[in-house]
Amino acid sequence: MAAPKKGRRAPTSQGHPGRTLILVLIAMAALVGGMFYSGTKTPRLGIDLAGGTSFTLAAQNQPGKPNAINETNMNTAAGIMERRVNGLGVSESEVQTQGSNHIIVNIPKGTDAKQARQQVGTTAQLAFRPVLTTAAGAKTPEPKPSPSASGKGGEKATGGKGSSPTPSASASTQGRAVTDALKKPSASPSASASDKPPAQPTPPVPGGADVPAALQKQFAALDCSTKAGRAQAGEAAAGTKPTDPVVACKDDGSQKYVLGPVGVEGTDVKDAKAVFDSQQGQGWIVQMDFTSDGGKKFADVTGKLAAKAQPQNQFAIVLDGAVVSDPRVSERLNGGNATISGGFTQQSAEDLGNMLSYGALPLSFKIDDETTVTAALGGEQLHAGLIAGAIGLALVVIYLVAYYRGLALVALASLGVSAVLTYTIMTLLGPAIGFALNLPAVCGAIVAIGITADSFIVYFERIRDEIREGRTLRPAVERGWPRARRTILVSDFVSFLAAAVLFIVTVGKVQGFAFTLGLTTLLDVVVVFLFTKPLMTLLARRKFFSEGHSWSGLDPKRLGAKPPLRRRRTAPNQTKEA
Repeated sequence: MAAPKKGRRAPTSQGHPGRTLILVLIAMAALVGGMFYSGTKTPRLGIDLAGGTSFTLAAQNQPGKPNAINETNMNTAAGIMERRVNGLGVSESEVQTQGSNHIIVNIPKGTDAKQARQQVGTTAQLAFRPVLTTAAGAKTPEPKPSPSASGKGGEKATGGKGSSPTPSASASTQGRAVTDALKKPSASPSASASDKPPAQPTPPVPGGADVPAALQKQFAALDCSTKAGRAQAGEAAAGTKPTDPVVACKDDGSQKYVLGPVGVEGTDVKDAKAVFDSQQGQGWIVQMDFTSDGGKKFADVTGKLAAKAQPQNQFAIVLDGAVVSDPRVSERLNGGNATISGGFTQQSAEDLGNMLSYGALPLSFKIDDETTVTAALGGEQLHAGLIAGAIGLALVVIYLVAYYRGLALVALASLGVSAVLTYTIMTLLGPAIGFALNLPAVCGAIVAIGITADSFIVYFERIRDEIREGRTLRPAVERGWPRARRTILVSDFVSFLAAAVLFIVTVGKVQGFAFTLGLTTLLDVVVVFLFTKPLMTLLARRKFFSEGHSWSGLDPKRLGAKPPLRRRRTAPNQTKEA
């Protein structure tokens, strides 16, 4: 019988387990170092643990669109709200539909609730309407020589490199300034739209034949200096058809207007962003880019307005029924982009750009309920959950020590590696993808302890089965691994599949549980393959385990091992006698 070749390993053996363990330790050190380098040492907490604000918004049908509240529009609105809130630099915000006409918005602590309320509740319906007339915002203004004497008569539309004497809204052309033909003082006779005596209580409405008498009465009675008046005008403007004229207020209440039909819709705006204009000294502005169709409409509108006298050469930029700017136009503006300026702060410019950039809501909403969520209740639940997890972990440790003895050290070391990897990855995922730890996610992490411990137990039992068959520890470790590996992979695949399905079909906090469960399941495979198995291979070479010490957990006598099976040999002389 030929002797086996020396130096040849069994197919299932692992040649360099030490190298694998070193790689795992290096990966752990890199993750921990990255965590400290990023400055984030703890996982981000969700709203149920850190506190925050919760809004409940009820959808309302748009005028003329009685069937606008449907599943498609509700989902679209929820997506726009989520993008808006995240545009504020807020992550882990939760936006989800509830029922047929409600949307729940949960925003973590640290976000300006007033700012967030404006972002989620504003429909951001933008329109460009020609100005028919304008006057001071009060109900009974002082007699004035002409409508051009109003405070914003100096605004104009210019090219991207132009300038204006006052904060204004401008439209970019081909990079050159547009000469404004109306630089005369607003009180000059040439700027007057009417020669009627000053005793007239309100300015006349130019083109009165095109404006219903009821609308002229509304304009005369409108008081934009009060909050109630501005709200009433905003609701009326928002409910008016795009093809009808409307009365509106300036967003700060300083002016009131009669505006013509919509010339350019807000849906024609392709992009909008806040930019600080240091060259022209206008401060913070909002730059808008139009679609190809929107650019043509905007050029047509400005071309028509340029031929008219003030104030009918102005166009109003109307956002949710309020005029945010009313620049003048002196010539046709081409180029497909425009700039809104007018004394914006950085915050107000970013808010406006954010709302316009992420689109208009297909529905209008009112806030039915606003609740400030404190972290006290969540903290108590987290404390109780951690206690339950600690008790469960302690029971697992007691069972491992009592039943597996020395092998319990392998299981505890593997659990420790899994805990370090899970903690560091969760911490790094906070700033990376906005992951936040909520109560369901904590539950997922606690459940993962049992999944990870189960993998160790499967492997240990396969090794002990091999020892019961009469094999020594080193071949038992290698022969038991393929059988344990199949069982572990099947079990973890089922857990990961369940987590993936749960993550896809659910919303809100349940996704946190599914995400954590899936992450820890993947880490269980990594730890068992790259740490537990190499560690067992190394320990099998140590005398304490290889000789089956009574406290090693691998004592053949305690396991009831069978003696090695050997064939009986017959003596040669006995054979001859036979």
